[in-house]
Amino acid sequence: MTLTLYVPDLLLPMTSPYEVLTGHGVLVEDTLIAAVGPVAQLRAAHPEATEVRLRDQVLMPGLVNTHHHSGILRGTAEHLPVWEWLRVHIDPMHRVLQADEAKTAAYLCYAEGLLAGTTTTVDMWRYMDGCAEAAEQLGNRLVTVNYVGEHPEHNYFDTLDDNERMLRTWGPAAGRGEGRIIPWVGLEHPFYADDAGLARAVELAQTYETGLYTHCSESTLDVTEFHARYGKRPVHALKDLGFFDVPRTVLAHAVWLDDSEIAYMASQNAGVAHNPVSNMKLASGMAPVADMLAAGIPVGIGTDGEKENNNLDMFEEMKVSSLLGKLRSMDAAAMDSWQVLTMATIGGARAMGLQDRIGSIEVGKQADLIAVRTDTPRMTPLLPEGRYANIHHNLVHAVRGSDVSLTMVDGRVITRDGELLTAELPELIQSARQAVPGLFERRSQYLAAVEAGEEAGITARGSEDTAARV
Repeated sequence: MTLTLYVPDLLLPMTSPYEVLTGHGVLVEDTLIAAVGPVAQLRAAHPEATEVRLRDQVLMPGLVNTHHHSGILRGTAEHLPVWEWLRVHIDPMHRVLQADEAKTAAYLCYAEGLLAGTTTTVDMWRYMDGCAEAAEQLGNRLVTVNYVGEHPEHNYFDTLDDNERMLRTWGPAAGRGEGRIIPWVGLEHPFYADDAGLARAVELAQTYETGLYTHCSESTLDVTEFHARYGKRPVHALKDLGFFDVPRTVLAHAVWLDDSEIAYMASQNAGVAHNPVSNMKLASGMAPVADMLAAGIPVGIGTDGEKENNNLDMFEEMKVSSLLGKLRSMDAAAMDSWQVLTMATIGGARAMGLQDRIGSIEVGKQADLIAVRTDTPRMTPLLPEGRYANIHHNLVHAVRGSDVSLTMVDGRVITRDGELLTAELPELIQSARQAVPGLFERRSQYLAAVEAGEEAGITARGSEDTAARV
């Protein structure tokens, strides 16, 4: 048994009532939070604990990124609305993506997130075994959501067979990843599956007692096309398809929900992953987050992918969540700082059904903690209490991921003072840079083949493969 007492200047436990505590510490026993309280009491009760003094730092729960796509296309897929962006850049990439490239992307993205205070990432990506291996080494908590297509026109993604293999080999019964790898069932989009695929996705989530995750209502085209196909708005169509008859359902984006859809999702305790930067960049719209929260829907925050953001900084995402919520309602008091901090921590945990394990600093929870520097211009003035208390405001509106001084998952310190401790960051960057030319070349070959009217195309296995997958 290892006991460590962390003593910050300020503690932000994210438990109700929300407050900033001074003179308090956190006792970590191996992987768990063993005690939270006044430092003097903790010292007296546990003199054997190793003390780690976090001067000029605030200790808070690790951030939960509820929607992410790993990738290595940053800055190369710009200035297009979402469906055109998918058609021109993203879907062609998926047609030629190789497993080693997907794993390389996961390593780089998880490292970026950890350095910026993200301890849990929900990653909808490809070849998820490699992603789980990356998280196993780096140390982050990972909810895997296979990027699945089960439709003749979208047969170049992962399949539900791939997803089921992930559920078997990385699920709780497999005992891998120290419990930090949590496989879910994923669909890229309900339109990317035929009737049999939709039914099987629901069945898998029921059989393996896990969550079902998909994109929905990201753009107005979603609403129009759901009406054309099902005669109903998206959430009501998904209800009929059984999407809410599973242990947990999370919809990414949910920008264009109406009141009836919000009420139904709240009745099902279904979660939403809100992605404000991506929604702005792709001109998708402004999600009714305040209405969802008022209805009781657990809403988390996501960065979306590196290609539609273009960074994985959850602190930036918090600021934009607040600003976009104010703009949508034309109310400067909307989406206040505590509300946004909640979404990025315990709210994200609730959306994913992980609130008993992570999201707040409470006894018995996993020791997923981060420390943020307070000796910076962005944290000045430093006013923990009183009429002008501003720590929560500064965390949302001023701090950046680069201000994170320590990231811990399951009691293991993963980053310290801007250094990744579980891998060599320069090597991860170099691997990604080396992978890009081949991926881009194969994608260019595929697009040229399509323009020429050739049916064969190019696949991940190379230009000689004729391509039933395309």
